[in-house]
Amino acid sequence: MLKRIGIIIVLGALVLACNNHKKIDKPDNLISKKQMSDLLYDLYIVNGAKGVNRKVLEDNKFNPEAFILAKYNVDSIQFAKSNTYYAHDSETYKAIVDVAKARLESEKEILEDLRVKETDSIKNRKDSLNEKKKIKKDLQKSKIDVKVRDSLKKRRVSNK
Repeated sequence: MLKRIGIIIVLGALVLACNNHKKIDKPDNLISKKQMSDLLYDLYIVNGAKGVNRKVLEDNKFNPEAFILAKYNVDSIQFAKSNTYYAHDSETYKAIVDVAKARLESEKEILEDLRVKETDSIKNRKDSLNEKKKIKKDLQKSKIDVKVRDSLKKRRVSNK
């Protein structure tokens, strides 16, 4: 019995100790939710570009993260503190990220539509060129057929 009470006290103390997380104070220069969403959107775009064109960025000594922070007039410390603050409240951070994600998906759909239209346009152009080539071949063949026919007529007339 004493052993069980001891285990319960230790587990209770452990639960209370683990539950003691302090709330992060709001930074003085907190980035707004809207601006944070826009900033994350741009960072996601840059990370995607880095995966495709890393060599180009390195050759030009371009630091995209620094560029984006400068675009929003934010320094790295302000971004880190704001990101930590919002990340501490998972619902708020999820809402911010969801806005950026929705914007990315919307633009992805637009780009996919443009890609499909471009592919269709190229296919139509190729089909049109192939049709013109076929018509040209048929025309040349018909000209040859006319010449052969004329030649045969001349032979018949000359043989008579």
